[in-house]
Amino acid sequence: MAISQAMCTSFKVDLLSGGHNFNTTNRALTLNTQDTFKIALFTSSATLDATTTAFSATNEVSGTGYTTGGNTLTVSQVPTYTSTTAWLSFSNTTWSTATITANGALIYNSSNSDKSVAVLAFGSDKTSTAGDFTIQFPTADSTSAIIRIA
Repeated sequence: MAISQAMCTSFKVDLLSGGHNFNTTNRALTLNTQDTFKIALFTSSATLDATTTAFSATNEVSGTGYTTGGNTLTVSQVPTYTSTTAWLSFSNTTWSTATITANGALIYNSSNSDKSVAVLAFGSDKTSTAGDFTIQFPTADSTSAIIRIA
């Protein structure tokens, strides 16, 4: 079993179908309600990769300070673009006073059937013991943002 960093293939298809709204104003669908995106943490026993289509609690971490389904994310940079690259990003998220061990994470759309967005691979187990477990997202720009389409 392994966790491989990837933008999920089903997410790419969903984008072309208008299945995700990261902004309060979606020009394509004339909706003014942003979807809710979450991030869940997983153990090294999980299998997550580009073929992951939806959140499942199988092999999700458990422990003090962690709730099944993970944390709700805040979009810190609504979709924007520079030249030929579009991107968006999220604010960092923290599980406070947590005692957990995680090997990766899944960003998913809890407003839309828990459809997957992206898999984050940590490269090894990361542990917190009665402390903060923080996911720090990269700089929100065309070369570093967590979600980029070029």
